[in-house]
Amino acid sequence: MIAKVEAGKSSPTAMLLGKLSGAFGITISTLLARAENANRSRVLRHDQRLAWRDPQSGYVRRQVFPVPGSTVPIDLVEVELPAGAKVAYPASSYSFAKHLIWVQKGRLVFVEGKQEHLLRAGDCLELGEPQDCRYENRSGTTCTYLVLLLRQAP
Repeated sequence: MIAKVEAGKSSPTAMLLGKLSGAFGITISTLLARAENANRSRVLRHDQRLAWRDPQSGYVRRQVFPVPGSTVPIDLVEVELPAGAKVAYPASSYSFAKHLIWVQKGRLVFVEGKQEHLLRAGDCLELGEPQDCRYENRSGTTCTYLVLLLRQAP
């Protein structure tokens, strides 16, 4: 699959990006920013945010922070998960950062290992130890949520 992505014959899925970011010990936001060769700036304008759409689920992730080149160990990502969509990530995606999920609009079912969390607008969840996880939108409307990642020192 990586060869197809490199050759421009396929777009990476969320699962593939999760595996790659886990292997490199970096966040998906950092991986995408490096791929875009973004320039250093302390301000990231709304219309300059990097956006990526998962070809499998249709979910869209927008990088809110960091700005390219920042040394602040936080990533803030806005995600729109379409109605009926599911996105899975391997435990390795969660091994190098602490995660919070804050639902802004709609409902999100977050499956963490065998535990299921139903989150509504305004709810915030701190993830536990790294496990295979799945984001699910079982409703009929788009769910918007923020993911805050605190990168840990290597």
